[in-house]
Amino acid sequence: MAQWDALVDAALGELASRSLLRATRPISLALPPAPPETFPGPGPWDRAAVEIRLDRATLHQWLAEGGEASGQEEELGEKLILFSGNDYMGLSSHPAVREAAAKVSQEYGMGPRGSALICGYTTYHKLVEESLAELKKKEDCLLCPTGFSANMAVMTALGSISSLLAVGRKPAKDERIAIFSDALNHASIIDGIRLIERQQEAVVFVYKHCDMSHLDFLLSSCSIKKKVVVTDSLFSMDGDFAPLPELVELRRKPMEHLFVVIMVVVYPSCLNVRVELT
Repeated sequence: MAQWDALVDAALGELASRSLLRATRPISLALPPAPPETFPGPGPWDRAAVEIRLDRATLHQWLAEGGEASGQEEELGEKLILFSGNDYMGLSSHPAVREAAAKVSQEYGMGPRGSALICGYTTYHKLVEESLAELKKKEDCLLCPTGFSANMAVMTALGSISSLLAVGRKPAKDERIAIFSDALNHASIIDGIRLIERQQEAVVFVYKHCDMSHLDFLLSSCSIKKKVVVTDSLFSMDGDFAPLPELVELRRKPMEHLFVVIMVVVYPSCLNVRVELT
């Protein structure tokens, strides 16, 4: 990790020397401390945020079109919870969330008005970043408009290291970053990787899904010094987890400039949908 810290510091130094280093946050006013809030037990807002009716024939058609079976016989009940949305905890309908959104819209109006770098950053953005950093025990936090854009930003930032530290205008192959990507990574990760590959900042290797033997073989066969393993923590399509203990063991091997990037899934407010079969 210290080797990558040195690479990042060198890249930031190069940006500063070109007068391209910009602060992502403008000046913001301090918010008064908010009193702690307590909430009672489940209320009406804890019910399904969206309720739909679905006939059995349609459900059976969906199951038939779903590809390979999981090996377990599906049990059909009268009520199902759909986890493919982004509010399965139902927080979008919680009264505290609604009240806070109404308060912010009254004070600041609607819409971002611009990027955070220009005029779209408010004290509430700052408060959310500080709260999330404290929650995750991290030094800092940077809000992105979507999870997709966050993953794209991480990948392009990694790729820019090879460009900034290259001897010529474009990094030679041995100056690029070798990206090792799980075959079932999210589309946002894949698009970010494709972008830096197209910009000739990275050489991409795809390893079989959660196959640590295949990954180890690719890492050992690669002569590029700067290596980055990129994986989802929870894979959105299959619902399985990355083999984190095995990745940790792989990281401990004597391999120069190996960096493991794990895209951690945190869903605080995902859509709660109830499907009633008819």
